[in-house]
Amino acid sequence: MKLGWTVVLLMLFAGCGSINEASGSLGTKPTPSPGAKPAVKKELPWLTVPGGRMKTTLFYGPWQCRQEFINQCQMECAGEGYPLMGCMWLADLKFDWEGSIILLPVDVDAGSRYGIYHCCCKFPTRTKAENEVARQGWKNVMKSFRKSWSERFGEWPVEKGKSWPGHHIRDLWHGGDPVDPNNIFPAQPDVHDVHTEQYPACYDGKAPWNTVGPNLPYTDN
Repeated sequence: MKLGWTVVLLMLFAGCGSINEASGSLGTKPTPSPGAKPAVKKELPWLTVPGGRMKTTLFYGPWQCRQEFINQCQMECAGEGYPLMGCMWLADLKFDWEGSIILLPVDVDAGSRYGIYHCCCKFPTRTKAENEVARQGWKNVMKSFRKSWSERFGEWPVEKGKSWPGHHIRDLWHGGDPVDPNNIFPAQPDVHDVHTEQYPACYDGKAPWNTVGPNLPYTDN
């Protein structure tokens, strides 16, 4: 998950995400799949960026992965030499952008969505001691990471004076990098708990994470 400024701005104007394109073509809204339900969401404050301003909205699952994600996971797991056990669509990041660009001397409204999913490959696990070292590594950079993330995407969410937890997409127990910015995003506390609770089922190849889900399982409301 690479979310540098260049990637974000290119994504906004090209209408595609580095992990998935869950929206329609540029300037259109995505069409939810039949049976879609409202997602837990968090809108962050508008952030001033070169040429305008940007707003990040987080939509939270977990949902079953669409076929596109499962195909990607099959390749990623095979590339590392492990079978794919399941796939979890964790969240979508929606980016809205307003402003002007040099090539178009008019005001522009643009946006795109960036899906975050986890491939539950049959990864080996860390020992308890190794996991504690990884966890401490995250704790050591937690504050600086939140500050850096806030500068790029909007203020890291806080609830009752306490910062939301950072969710590791590839969990530490299964070898996830504790400090890689492409492996961490802010998760609403209750959602973070659900993600954590469901990971074992995904790694065990259990339903619903071992089957294909709808193309867009949530609505924006």
